[in-house]
Amino acid sequence: MLQRDLLPRAALVAALLTFVSDVPLADAQSAPEPERGDIVPVTDAMLQNPSDDDWLMWRRTLDGWGYSPLDQVTPENVGKLRMVWSRGLSEGRQQGTPLAYDGVLYMPNPIDVIQAIDAVSGDLIWEYRREHPDNILQQVGGLAANNRNIAIHGGLIIDTSVDNFVFALDAVTGELVWETMILDYKTQPAMHSSGPIIADGKVISGRSCLPRGGPDSCVIVAHDAETGAELWRRRTVPAPGEPGDETWGDIPFEDRTHVGTWMVPSYDPGLELIYIGTSVTSPAPKFLLGGRDLRHLYHNSTLALDANTGEIAWHYQHLNDHWDLDHPFERMLVDTSVAPDADEVDWINPRLEPGETRKVMTGIPGKTGVVYTLDRETGEFLWARPTIRQNVISTIDGATGAVTENSEVVFRELGQEAYVCPTYIGGKDWQAGAYSPRTNAMYVPMRNSCALMTATRAGRLQIYALDAEHQIAPGTDLSGSVHAVSAETGKSLWTYEQRAGLMSLFVTGGGLVFVGDGNGRFRALDDKTGESLWEINLGSPVTGFPITYAVDGRQYVAASTGNRSAALLSGLTPELRPSSGNNLFVFALP
Repeated sequence: MLQRDLLPRAALVAALLTFVSDVPLADAQSAPEPERGDIVPVTDAMLQNPSDDDWLMWRRTLDGWGYSPLDQVTPENVGKLRMVWSRGLSEGRQQGTPLAYDGVLYMPNPIDVIQAIDAVSGDLIWEYRREHPDNILQQVGGLAANNRNIAIHGGLIIDTSVDNFVFALDAVTGELVWETMILDYKTQPAMHSSGPIIADGKVISGRSCLPRGGPDSCVIVAHDAETGAELWRRRTVPAPGEPGDETWGDIPFEDRTHVGTWMVPSYDPGLELIYIGTSVTSPAPKFLLGGRDLRHLYHNSTLALDANTGEIAWHYQHLNDHWDLDHPFERMLVDTSVAPDADEVDWINPRLEPGETRKVMTGIPGKTGVVYTLDRETGEFLWARPTIRQNVISTIDGATGAVTENSEVVFRELGQEAYVCPTYIGGKDWQAGAYSPRTNAMYVPMRNSCALMTATRAGRLQIYALDAEHQIAPGTDLSGSVHAVSAETGKSLWTYEQRAGLMSLFVTGGGLVFVGDGNGRFRALDDKTGESLWEINLGSPVTGFPITYAVDGRQYVAASTGNRSAALLSGLTPELRPSSGNNLFVFALP
């Protein structure tokens, strides 16, 4: 791997001599520790137990909750919430998550633009714009323009780039400190639409890998947060002789492609395990890839990785996917009593002792809209249930967790049509849900979608050999919903539904669920009832991940908007025509 150093030549030689014997995987160098001004370096302890005032990573905490303890804004006073500042963002597919630390917002913009903004006034402190070749998006794919999240560690802001590097900026000045090539985008293109997390000083990043990049581009990689040195990489496709090789039949290794990890992982520092989800294969219909009965590991799976080595501690496959129903979304790590209600939970492990407290991984990790709860130490299946209409899973064996797909919608030949629910826009998609310890419940934005899908090499989704005519699921004209589900029992607590599709959300210690939609509305819902308590029209789809933070005792709420293509929802509700503006909006009580 290539590491670009910012030192003078003499210092570079000394640095190379220092690292050459210690870093077998990457020739990585870094500049000397720069002056950080008055910034307090962010430690691993701070990331594992952040100040209530801060939002230091994608879902605020390593357990993927999307929960803030801040409680100044409540159901009683949220109606008084007012905009205090706004700021335009750079052009492109805007889906960013601002980080909030010590009075500064660090905002990822499309195509590797990062801004530091005064969190109280909205004034720009610095801006970094990474230089790329003009044809870079043609090389790696247009979705690489997304920049969903960044990370902070020490005095560094860390991100992955369109041109397949991981890099670090000085948090005070925005100057580049180190960068390390992960893949050569000319020969092994990958899309970094999401950024990394920091797990005990390691920068953990996944990516979407293109078929022409081959299986070796389908990797999860760890780098040293201080230096950029590569520590390990884990391929998501087994090679001949490796565990899982047999699940690909006689498919040559070079044709085992596109098992990506394109969303952000979670991390349990006590178990030292990273939890990350994977995508569908290319092509998706398995009759085109050696046979419908092969499992093609590790696609559409949860992988629990040893944070120190990258070795797979356990895996669980959620679906043998023929329809592009990826499973890379947020994994929520919760310690809870487990007592699934058989009246609402379809699939339950018969060995489960109701009421026992377990360390679980829960949430809706894939587009099917199915809630899965697994033991996060062992990967043991505990329970699962659908939320929205789905017809791709027939049953799950409670004793083993083995999933049986609905044979009526499994493709057998080119030209075959099947009515599939949900479609590949979800169900669930990249729009993130959240978990609240106040209610021991998860809150997940969903959409009601189905499609007449066709297995074809000439469709609009050629990379997967699919075509689809999307529509809202039968029986409703409402595309968007938020589902509140008990993490203990699996029971539905409430459902909020509306015509426009819902976007990402977060929950607060004040008892609120803040959520945007594809028609530009940003709302606060009551976390116990789902009642809408406050709403504002921001004009454009709320495509970014909203957050909350506090400065000098005052709580702020931040939401960002983007264009309609970034929302991927307008086709279901063509009469809704929001504008397409990339902006950051911040609210507070008077």
